[in-house]
Amino acid sequence: MNYTYKHPRPALTVDVILFVKKNETVSILLIQRKNPPYKGNWALPGGFVDMDETLEHAAVRELEEETGIKGVHLEQFYVFDAIDRDPRHRTISVVFTGILPAEIHEVKAGDDASYAKWFRVEDLPGLAFDHAEIIKKALAKFFLRSH
Repeated sequence: MNYTYKHPRPALTVDVILFVKKNETVSILLIQRKNPPYKGNWALPGGFVDMDETLEHAAVRELEEETGIKGVHLEQFYVFDAIDRDPRHRTISVVFTGILPAEIHEVKAGDDASYAKWFRVEDLPGLAFDHAEIIKKALAKFFLRSH
């Protein structure tokens, strides 16, 4: 049975923050967007959740499609739901995080990513969407806690 709703529904996406920490240096994996909006800008790997997959599966799929990295343990981190976070329409993103062993892993851009590259957190480029805010919140939680 098909239902119709008179209320619009937001789109659901996932984003992935993949960290590598070596000594005191923390790096994050970013992709350069191949398509609008923000074509050519750097962003976290991620994308829309398909109707037949879980959030975690979507995060794993997007990470592999856009960077070639697979087999990484990801955990749900936070939900970002600012009204205007995506210029196309109302979009809510569930962000996943993963931390890899100290060596930088080779990446290969694919799908809707032109490039994939590791960036030291001190040298991040300008970022698409609200990804600078997302990264800042993750860094505060995982690396800037006072002990």
